[in-house]
Amino acid sequence: MRAAVYYGNSDLRIEDVPEPEPSEGRIKVRVSRNGICGTDLHEYYDGPIFIPPGDPHPLTGKSMPVVMGHEFSGVVADVGRGVGDVQEGDHVAIEPLYRCGECRACRTGRYNVCSKIGFHGLMADGGMAEYTVVPRDQVHRLPEGVPVEMGALVEPMAVAYHAAVQGQVDDQSSALVYGAGPIGIGIWFALRGMGLTEIDVVEPSAVRRKAIEALGARTLDPTELDVPELIADRSGGDGVDAAFDAAGVAPAIESAVQCVGEHRPLVSVAIYDKPLITPLIHLVLRERRIQGTLCYTGEDYRAVIDLMARGHYDTTGWVDTVALSDVVDQGFEQLRAGRRMKLLVDPSR
Repeated sequence: MRAAVYYGNSDLRIEDVPEPEPSEGRIKVRVSRNGICGTDLHEYYDGPIFIPPGDPHPLTGKSMPVVMGHEFSGVVADVGRGVGDVQEGDHVAIEPLYRCGECRACRTGRYNVCSKIGFHGLMADGGMAEYTVVPRDQVHRLPEGVPVEMGALVEPMAVAYHAAVQGQVDDQSSALVYGAGPIGIGIWFALRGMGLTEIDVVEPSAVRRKAIEALGARTLDPTELDVPELIADRSGGDGVDAAFDAAGVAPAIESAVQCVGEHRPLVSVAIYDKPLITPLIHLVLRERRIQGTLCYTGEDYRAVIDLMARGHYDTTGWVDTVALSDVVDQGFEQLRAGRRMKLLVDPSR
């Protein structure tokens, strides 16, 4: 079968590799679509970061080279012994986390911060391939009405949904989302799914503002106005109930910490290329906080799939598809240059 195999920095090769078969408790998936995300770009251009170059990962036993791809969906092609509740032909989305089940995080249900966490497609051969094999606990069946191609967006939308949950908001809350890339769009969708109507998306790119405005979002251009001043005027000095940083740049953090109200969070869901120096005085004087967020759990997956089944997510204008053979030049390079927003890889092309 054909697969995108990562050998190291800027070295991703489309190769013929053996087709995997499921062992006990595992499921073979014919991949429909696999999304490219910021983590993949960091691995390709700046890595290896997460992909083990030497000693194998303790949970997967895998090291480089590895088939990339952790945002994917597909059709069950075969099941191993002991799998009785998933059948050949089922449409599925994959929750690509490996967890130890023994550390405190795992024991308390927070396996997304497992001390030995691993990812299918980073620490195990992943979904940028025609077929892949995953453990049963990574599989979520898609209901009728959710196209299997849409299932590839469950993973990034679950990242966004988990971040939205950390904001501790309800349908009476107000929120700011910094960044209108795929995760920022996902946070906006998640907040809307929670009933929020008072949401502003802060984005300097006119192209990205136009894309999310077409979905129905309200935007602010930080190059044209002082966002903290606007929020202070609009809220009578109270600030918003939660802010979310999906931009990953210092100006976003500096703005956001001034916009949240007392005892309220700035939820950080970005990957930061450079160390950030945050003026802590803005946190101290109002007892604001910065809340980290990582990945998701099955609960977030189920919430996103339920919203998808109700037609909540609109991919118009921000999601495109590329062939596996074009994953570098039409995929990674286009995303890095900002010419595309979200790309799904079709392994059959």
